[in-house]
Amino acid sequence: MATKSMKGFEDVIQRLYALRRFGVKLGLERITTLVNKLGNPHLQYDTIHVGGTNGKGSVCRILGSVLTEAGYTTGVYTSPHLSHFRERITVDDVAISDDDLSQMIKEITMFVSETNEKGSPTFFEVVTTLAFEYFRRRKVDVAVIEVGLGGRHDATNIIQPMLTILTDISLDHRELLGETVEEIAEEKAGILKEGVPLVTSANGKALEVVKRVAREKNVDVTVVDENSWKRVEKSEKRQRFIVHGELRDYETETSLLGLYQGENIAVAVIAAERLQMNGFYLPEDSIEKGVELAVNPGRMEVVARKPCILLDGAHNPAAMHKLVECLREDFEYDRLIVVLGILRDKDVQLMVEEMVPFSSVLIATKARSERACNPDVIVRYARESNPGCMIEVEENVDKAIVKAKEIASDNDLICVTGSLCTVGEARDYLIKNLQKG
Repeated sequence: MATKSMKGFEDVIQRLYALRRFGVKLGLERITTLVNKLGNPHLQYDTIHVGGTNGKGSVCRILGSVLTEAGYTTGVYTSPHLSHFRERITVDDVAISDDDLSQMIKEITMFVSETNEKGSPTFFEVVTTLAFEYFRRRKVDVAVIEVGLGGRHDATNIIQPMLTILTDISLDHRELLGETVEEIAEEKAGILKEGVPLVTSANGKALEVVKRVAREKNVDVTVVDENSWKRVEKSEKRQRFIVHGELRDYETETSLLGLYQGENIAVAVIAAERLQMNGFYLPEDSIEKGVELAVNPGRMEVVARKPCILLDGAHNPAAMHKLVECLREDFEYDRLIVVLGILRDKDVQLMVEEMVPFSSVLIATKARSERACNPDVIVRYARESNPGCMIEVEENVDKAIVKAKEIASDNDLICVTGSLCTVGEARDYLIKNLQKG
C-alpha cells in the first residue's frame, strides 16, 4: 500500500513538473487569472516580500523564525528547494505534507487548462499559486514570500505586502534582467509598492537606483550596511553578532556560518523592528530567539568531520566570492578539495575564477538538472585559473563525493558548491550514507 501511495504521489509531482515545458515567462497576467479563480488567497493574510540577488532565502527563514517565535502562524515560501519540493512551502517551519501537496496539485492544475487566454501558466506560477492557497487554508497570520526571479514581472509580485525587503544586488540572470547592476536593480526594485516601507542591504550603484524608485513611490527606506552589525565570536559550529537596530542593540547567536550571515541577520532583525514600528507586536526576546533557532540547510552547512565536509549553494560569482572569503577566514585545513557543479546559464567562468585559485583539488561534476553545465567546461576554465590544481572529473555528484573522500585526509576540507542542485544531491547522498555508518 505504501508503495502504491508513493507511486501516486510521484505521478502527481510529475504532472506539476511537466509545466516546466512552458519555460520562464515573466509577467503577471497568467498568475492573476489563476489566483482570481481561487478567490485571491494572497490577499487574505499579511505578507512580507523579499527580493535581491543573494541572501533572500536566509533572510526569509530568519524572519520567519522570528515571527513564529513571536506566536504568529507564519508561512514561508522560498525557491528552489534543496532535496524535496515540499521545502518550498512551510508553515511554522514545517513543510507541506505529501498528502496536502498532492491534493492541492490535483486541484490547482485542473484550473490550468481554463487559464490559457494569456498562455498556459508556468511551473513557477502554479507553484506560487499553490503556496498562496495553502497559506490561506492553514490560516496563517503572515507569510514571508521570496521573489523567484527579478522582481517587477515575477509571479510573486501580485501580493500587497506590509513590508518589502531587498538584499544585496549583483549580476545574475543577465539574459533576463539586464547587463548592468543598475538595470538589474531597476528590475528588482519593481517589487516596491506605493508607501510600503523598505529595508535593504543594497549598496553602491544598485542602492542609488533603489532609492530613486523608492522616492517615486513614496517609500521610506532603511539601509542596512557594514555599520549595522558586527561579528563578536566565531567557531566552526556557531557565531555571535551584535546588530545595531533602530530601537536597540541585539546580541544574536546563530548556527548559520559565514561572516556574510551577519548582514542577513541584520536585515531580518531590522525588518522585524520595522514591523514593530508599524504596529506589529513582537515580544522583546522573540527576535534574538528567532535568530538562534533559524536554520537554512545547504548554506554553509557542515555535515561531517574528519574530513570536514561543507555544503554551500553559492550559485553566482558574488555568492562564490563570499564563500571563498569564509573558507579563508573561518576554517582551518590542510587542503581545500572542491566538488563543483554549476548550472550552464550562470557565469561559469567567473565562478570558477573565484574558487579554483584557492583550491588544491577540484572535482568537476554534473547535477541531474537539465540546466547542468558540462564538467569539461568547468575543467577548461579551472586549468586557466590554477594550472597547479589537481583536477578530476566525475559524471555525477555521488561519484564526486566518493572521489573527494578517497582523496581527503582528516585535516582537509571538502567543499561542495556551485548550485543548490549540486548541494542538494550531495546532501541526500551524504546523509543517507552517514546514517548507514
